[in-house]
Amino acid sequence: MNKHTDFEGLEVGYDIPALPGMDEAEIQTPCLVLDLDALERNIKKMGDYARAHGMRHRVHGKMHKSVDVAKLQETLGGSCGVCCQKVSEAEVFARGGIKDVLVSNQVRDPAKIDRLARLPKLGARTIVCVDMLDNVADLSAAAVRHGTQIECLVEIDCGAGRCGVKTTPEVVAIAQAIDAAPGLKFAGLQAYQGAMQHMDSFADRKAKIDLAVAQVKDAVDGLKAQGLDCDIVGGGGTGSYYFESNSGVYNELQCGSYAFMDADYGRILDKDGNRIDQGEWENALFILTSVMSHAKADKAIVDAGLKAQSVDSGLPVIFGRTDVKYIKCSDEHGVVDDPQGVLKVNDKLRLVPGHCDPTCNVHDWYVGVRDGKVEVVWPVSARGKAY
Repeated sequence: MNKHTDFEGLEVGYDIPALPGMDEAEIQTPCLVLDLDALERNIKKMGDYARAHGMRHRVHGKMHKSVDVAKLQETLGGSCGVCCQKVSEAEVFARGGIKDVLVSNQVRDPAKIDRLARLPKLGARTIVCVDMLDNVADLSAAAVRHGTQIECLVEIDCGAGRCGVKTTPEVVAIAQAIDAAPGLKFAGLQAYQGAMQHMDSFADRKAKIDLAVAQVKDAVDGLKAQGLDCDIVGGGGTGSYYFESNSGVYNELQCGSYAFMDADYGRILDKDGNRIDQGEWENALFILTSVMSHAKADKAIVDAGLKAQSVDSGLPVIFGRTDVKYIKCSDEHGVVDDPQGVLKVNDKLRLVPGHCDPTCNVHDWYVGVRDGKVEVVWPVSARGKAY
């Protein structure tokens, strides 16, 4: 377990929500708590799965934004590197010692391209996605200027409807331009079907990914016909990794939320019709919150409101309880329906956030807990890195 954080001079409740060695009951709220046992089991399980299926796993750093979690995914899960969505995230992971970093997004601003071209000087393999020919020349010029190499994946729009090209001729044209450009290396394809990750039905998700696999296979074959091989054919998320890993086309997974598990992902169903947070993955991330008022007999007011979480994918779920329910929130307050009046002021609840990625981005620290004790406190290293 990583324990390198220096806490000297930090004051609990002012700078930091807890310190190692404290009882869980002493943690200041609202804050993010990690169940370390559950986290480690999730990470090891995905690592074992990837290895058993001959897949690399490039973990998605945009989910946790934590160098410490990424390093745990390396040591316990055998991850080959990280995905980032922003150059600023990539810089944090590279400076933190991650040696293989993919910006699984387009980088077009000249200043950002210049920073991207400097990343290899930090000792990290640097990869980026491209979906337009005119991006190639700008990336090449920056790499040549800094004497570095940028590896490039051609991004395919295989259903998300965002970035990426849709046809094999477009893929081949961009790949050939990359292959011919000084300072660049064609590394393969980025093909993440993000639009289907949260579809409840296993069969519906499979139908969508079958279309993506056929599209990606056609691109791989088209590239091979031109003498271009793909080191990386990447994609696969928490809702679909089993499809990509059995496709015979993909060779690299990019799962993120599996490690923490949130309420929105948790509700999707596996092949047997069971929720994936009831057997496949465990809830490891929680917003710890405290009851601050119970002036109304049937309502408890907690200190985790909108500023402690993202509710774009729904309200949080109270972990391990059916007698109380989180029903609404404002900036600083959460309202918990407590019809039997079982909660008391200063009682603590664990909330499973609706969407872990943006929730983690509004916090400074993870408090890692095991057996009722704070074992580690990790910074959310890339918090706020949105540029």
